[in-house]
Amino acid sequence: MNKLKIGLIGFGKMGKIIEKLAIQKHHEIVLRVSRTNSIDLNIQNLGFLDVAIEFTAPHSAVDNLLKLANNKVPTICGTTGWLDQYDEVCDAFNQNNTPFLYASNFSIGVNVFFEINKKLSNLMNGFSSYEIDILESHHLEKKDAPSGTAITIAEQVIQNIDRKSSWLNAQPENANQLPIISKREAGVKGYHEVNYSSSIDKISIQHEAYSREGFASGALMAAEWIQDKKGIFSFGDMMEDVLKG
Repeated sequence: MNKLKIGLIGFGKMGKIIEKLAIQKHHEIVLRVSRTNSIDLNIQNLGFLDVAIEFTAPHSAVDNLLKLANNKVPTICGTTGWLDQYDEVCDAFNQNNTPFLYASNFSIGVNVFFEINKKLSNLMNGFSSYEIDILESHHLEKKDAPSGTAITIAEQVIQNIDRKSSWLNAQPENANQLPIISKREAGVKGYHEVNYSSSIDKISIQHEAYSREGFASGALMAAEWIQDKKGIFSFGDMMEDVLKG
């Protein structure tokens, strides 16, 4: 594995864990950008990067990503809550012939959970006696609700369950809506649950994160993988490629 020059766009708790893991793998952190030094996200500094890893906040992510695209910096993004501008960001990376990978969750376990969720929802499509709900819980500092992971889960369910056409971050107003219930609790790193409930039984799948290190490790793996790639990618693309060996 070649030594990478990495820019951390967002240097909060996640950024610091990524830094620790990157240094352990002999990569070099050459740029650290936080709210106190956002001016450092400029053409002079970006020219030194092999890859950027962006974990900031919904209100700043799009501007950061467009700047990275326009400076041709391969980019990994784990910020959620900005996807209404996803097409605009992808267009910028494509126009600059620069690779971009976005994931709502970089945990290997969560991405296995995604695959189980798709399979289970496909199996349950024909059983209309089961009502469906999604529960997600995170730490108090998480700014967006529902989580990007919960939205991904909901979209997978809607794609496979004919009787559901949209999700709602509240109790449903009609039978076509899939409820996502969000909680913000002290000490919770990340918890997601999908329930299929009937009058006679209940089927549930859950994933619980014990620390942020799983997310950081996955983001760093994506940064290593995206080298010499061209195009727009998901974490699933990377996992499929890695599994092929």
